[in-house]
Amino acid sequence: MSDTSLLGALANSDRAGLAYKWEEAFGQPPPPRISQSLMLRILASEHQWKASGENRPTLIRRIGKLADRKPDTRPATSSGARLVREWNGRKHIVDVTEDGFVWNNQTYRSLSAIAREITGARWSGPRFFGVRA
Repeated sequence: MSDTSLLGALANSDRAGLAYKWEEAFGQPPPPRISQSLMLRILASEHQWKASGENRPTLIRRIGKLADRKPDTRPATSSGARLVREWNGRKHIVDVTEDGFVWNNQTYRSLSAIAREITGARWSGPRFFGVRA
């Protein structure tokens, strides 16, 4: 039976059918209060793991590492970009150029220097503007 047909068969199974598949997969009956949808998801996951052929502890470690990674959703700065940040009720606009960062008609080598000028404190420029440098 192919992966898709087995998963389709699981999805079309009633509770008794899922309980039978559960006993085949785990050697014991399912927990008494487990929902049918959770049973289906666990059985599908178990099937996919077995089909992968990977060692279970290795796969669990790899999944754990992937789950711990937080995607960096901040936009990257590239030439031509315009960064806007409001600070203390005033809007600050920074243009990204090949030569650096232009703010108030002055070119700076780093965003941190601009953030320091705006706030009067040592800030990480990329963090202040919410971008990846």
